[in-house]
Amino acid sequence: MNNKIMWDCHMHSCFSSDSPTPMEDMVKKAADCGLTGICFTEHLDPDYPDTPDKIKFSLDVPAYRETLMALKEKYKKQLDIRFGIELGLQPHLDGYFHTLLQETPFDFVIGSSHVVHGYDPYYPDFFRGRRESLCYMEYFESILENLAVFSEMDVYGHIDYVVRYGPNQNREYSYGRYQDILDEILRTLIRKGIGIELNTGGYHYGLGEPNPCTAMIRRYHDLGGEIITIGADAHTPDKISYSFDQAREILLQCGFRYYTVFHGRKPEFYSCT
Repeated sequence: MNNKIMWDCHMHSCFSSDSPTPMEDMVKKAADCGLTGICFTEHLDPDYPDTPDKIKFSLDVPAYRETLMALKEKYKKQLDIRFGIELGLQPHLDGYFHTLLQETPFDFVIGSSHVVHGYDPYYPDFFRGRRESLCYMEYFESILENLAVFSEMDVYGHIDYVVRYGPNQNREYSYGRYQDILDEILRTLIRKGIGIELNTGGYHYGLGEPNPCTAMIRRYHDLGGEIITIGADAHTPDKISYSFDQAREILLQCGFRYYTVFHGRKPEFYSCT
């Protein structure tokens, strides 16, 4: 049995405002990589704040679905393509997202924290004039604020996303430093039946770790967490299945024997041993 990670379940195309890549280019590259399947998880961040580059994370869901389904049929002999979304969570958007998920037959839903009290940590304004550690803590607190009102996602995305963009990135960050609040997040996710992802984007952002970090993935397993998806957070073809060999090693080190892929919002488990 093939024990490699054969599914990339977090990727974007030009339907996401921060990707320039036609969807078919992503599909072709994934097929060239020999993957079994992929899941597009295009960004939808309603009420995204004004930013210096004027980007807005809106999404034409019907057009996205139509294009994906056409490619799914075209490439069905080479690759299984699934229909997902990455929701940019904020507490006041719970009703909007509830309606969207009731009306749209996604295979997979990632809920992610991008905007924290009106700021995206991607931009330096979030950190300006403040201690980095307090910014990180505010980010983690915002995850709990989201979970208090909305829990309809399948996994919570890149839980320590904030460290990608901190002035010192993860040089002064560790799971242990924020253990109390990170454990509260992990326990809340497990209680609500929400998984996590191992997002290898941390490697191509230069962290030397996935998001979340290895210690947090191990802690999730030790607390009884079972649902973990794998995604490279690719926005361009060259990042598809990025560092997946390392991802597999981390899964095994942390005690996992399976990773998860969603189909019709239901988990399927694939061996990594």
